[in-house]
Amino acid sequence: MFSISNCYAQVYTSLDLLNNAKQYDGKVISYKGEVIGDVMIRGDYAWLHVNDGTIAIGIWIHKTMLQDIRYSGNYHIKGDIVEVSGTFHRSCLEHGGDLDIHASEIKKITSGSLDIHPVSKKKAYLGICSLVVVLLFYVLKKIPQNKHR
Repeated sequence: MFSISNCYAQVYTSLDLLNNAKQYDGKVISYKGEVIGDVMIRGDYAWLHVNDGTIAIGIWIHKTMLQDIRYSGNYHIKGDIVEVSGTFHRSCLEHGGDLDIHASEIKKITSGSLDIHPVSKKKAYLGICSLVVVLLFYVLKKIPQNKHR
């Protein structure tokens, strides 16, 4: 079930977890970042990927805990920022030896949003000029040429 209670105070970064994986293995930790990629439902559970700006970590979560997750980040969308608390596994036997976190709590910190990428004037100008050159070559190729003998 989705928890609105506060997650644990100490939030670890992906580098903390990777560099000290043996130390944190099997311990309950908190991890904060942007939900990215596809949420993959697997029966009553789901895979969620959370990126803290350095590395994304797979989160194994009960699907009922996903109810407030609306935005998953990609090129066009900034994903929800969440704080996850759960058991860290440096080599999870249940999931083929992958590094993951089995979530017991999740809290949405910030809602995601559309991420507009304006086209730069320089690229637009270059595109238009390229189109004009291509059309010019096309027209010149279609004009019959007089052959002098």
